[in-house]
Amino acid sequence: MLKIGIVGAGHLGRIHLRLAEASEAYKLVGFYDTNEFDAKTISRQNGYKFYDDYQKLIDDVDVIDIVTPTLSHFEMAKQAIEAGKHTFIEKPITNTVEEAETLIKLLEKHQVKGQVGHVERFNPAFLASAPKIKNPMFIEAHRLAEFNPRGTDVPVVLDLMIHDIDAILSVVNSEVKSINASGVSVISETPDIGNARIQFENGCVANLTASRISLKKMRKARFFQRDAYISVDFLEKKSEVVKMKDAPKTPGDFDMILQNAEGVKKQIYFDNPKVEENNAILEELESFAKSINKNEQTRVTFRQAADALRVAKSIINNF
Repeated sequence: MLKIGIVGAGHLGRIHLRLAEASEAYKLVGFYDTNEFDAKTISRQNGYKFYDDYQKLIDDVDVIDIVTPTLSHFEMAKQAIEAGKHTFIEKPITNTVEEAETLIKLLEKHQVKGQVGHVERFNPAFLASAPKIKNPMFIEAHRLAEFNPRGTDVPVVLDLMIHDIDAILSVVNSEVKSINASGVSVISETPDIGNARIQFENGCVANLTASRISLKKMRKARFFQRDAYISVDFLEKKSEVVKMKDAPKTPGDFDMILQNAEGVKKQIYFDNPKVEENNAILEELESFAKSINKNEQTRVTFRQAADALRVAKSIINNF
């Protein structure tokens, strides 16, 4: 078992603490948090060992899991990597692209593994759908959330939309050509709702909308490609795949047949994948342990996370 230490004991940090303790891949050594009063309370209530010195926690573990505000990611990760520790960072990887690039170089220099917590990659609906997404040419994503003061220190793009940016970049095998975007600040000092249109070199277009002032929650993405439509509901953990193929010469009574203006007939059928339930956060943490133990590339690399951050920053700059 890999010895792991958690950095940050806020809402998400406490989830990581609980899952790390339950995981068969890790031995939870303890945690560090700058809020000593709250940390001691959490330690007393749950039995987790509290470290008041970050370096001491680093010294005692194999893996550091950083679940702190984005502004602190770089310094926390830099210290851990330079100490030769494998490092997991919650999304977004860092506050700036330059910081992310520096961490990538440090990983290579110190020969340790790094992974970023883009948890939607481990959403069971996306895991089931991703193998069926091949050369999509139009993508539409909506990520709507009710207002929550937590996270409003950053624009909605880094708070919410970056999930969809990362997921889309993972299935579109092409470089970004251009970005157009607009955003509006309603409650926060930074945009609370935003829309981005990303055009890729291969002609694919992605239209993304994110809002943290919605009256209802929604986390959906739709992928359109030749002869197929794939819908992924990240919130409800459901997937729907609608495909088309050449219509049979003698259609059955219940076959769904469409005919275009040129007279070509296509049969519509459903090819919905089986969605296996999981705990996405636990799965991403355990996938990181597997990558370390087997010396394999991590599922969400620092490079991939840096690319998602670069696109996110470009969107923000276009507001």
